[in-house]
Amino acid sequence: MDIYNKIKEIIAEGEKDAQDFYEKNNKAAGTRTRKRMMEIKNLAQDLRKDVLDKSKG
Repeated sequence: MDIYNKIKEIIAEGEKDAQDFYEKNNKAAGTRTRKRMMEIKNLAQDLRKDVLDKSKG
């Protein structure tokens, strides 16, 4: 559950950057948003592996 909560935390932290990028065309905010999305992708893969391991075992 720690990984899931970390994903939620990253999304909440990145909401302002995503808004700044789309509404104000702030390129630095877009870079931070892309970085967070990559972090979420990696955490999602870890979560998926963890769920699979727990369901098998």
